[in-house]
Amino acid sequence: MMTPAAAISPVLAEVVRSGFVEGHHRGSLVVLAADGSVELALGDPAAPVFPRSANKPFQAAAVLRAGLDLSGERLAIAAASHSGEDFHRDLVHKMLTECGLTEDDLQTPPDLPLDPIEAEHYLSRGLVRDKVTMNCSGKHTAMLAACAANGWDLGVYLDQDHPLQRLVRTTLEEATGEPVAAVGTDGCGAPLMAISLTALARGFRSLVLADEGSPERRVADAMRAHPEYVAGSRRPDTWLMREVPGALSKMGAEAVQAVALADGRALAFKITDGSDRAVRPVLARGLALLGVDSPVLDRIGRTPLLGGGAKVGEIHATF
Repeated sequence: MMTPAAAISPVLAEVVRSGFVEGHHRGSLVVLAADGSVELALGDPAAPVFPRSANKPFQAAAVLRAGLDLSGERLAIAAASHSGEDFHRDLVHKMLTECGLTEDDLQTPPDLPLDPIEAEHYLSRGLVRDKVTMNCSGKHTAMLAACAANGWDLGVYLDQDHPLQRLVRTTLEEATGEPVAAVGTDGCGAPLMAISLTALARGFRSLVLADEGSPERRVADAMRAHPEYVAGSRRPDTWLMREVPGALSKMGAEAVQAVALADGRALAFKITDGSDRAVRPVLARGLALLGVDSPVLDRIGRTPLLGGGAKVGEIHATF
């Protein structure tokens, strides 16, 4: 059966090698004005998607709502997809010890560092996959600590009917103004809640505009103050939050990205085929449409294609 033309997502990026277009990446994207209205919609941003790790700021806000007292780097890494660098792993180990927990309590799958360069360094030292190195270990540590503080069952903290996960769902729905459309299982094993890209953008907008001292604003402030703990030394989320004052940025697997600026402008997008290589040029173009004028856009958007070790092309946004 042929797919109806109206259901085909538009091309957001094209792959150009030696002057020849050899591929396309389709997707959906939404840009919100400062007042929250939709300024640009490409594809179908009203359709539900799994935001993957772009949901982490809302999960972090939920552990604060549960009464866990986190701040600074500890709160930033609770909302992180960290690169698995030494300082990330050291902080997670420290947090586990502070909360009377151990690595065995984590239900993250053992993994290598998310950052490929860091993974090479890690393996060269004879280290192996473990639960703390997995990029979601900060989030899981915070979830476990919140459960321990409330006397909730640690063994089933990832069950979608667990008190903490019900609180995550409430927090997400309140922040985005949209009911969860579906629940799945994320790569780390945690419940994964589907919302639309428009709701995701509005959720990020609500984080940066939340009342000072509220759980949502505390998460946004911690992420922006300690972006290297949210991502890593070589990651676009870190660069953006360091170099654009007030920006809140979080990637998600399968080529999802959400950003909000301090005044409430926001964007969210997903590349349909899940290809991470298209994220950076689409992100840079989306930020330009938001009115961001910073040298960091060139750094984020640079995605060269190599031939024989030399640049022979690039991936660039088409909108």
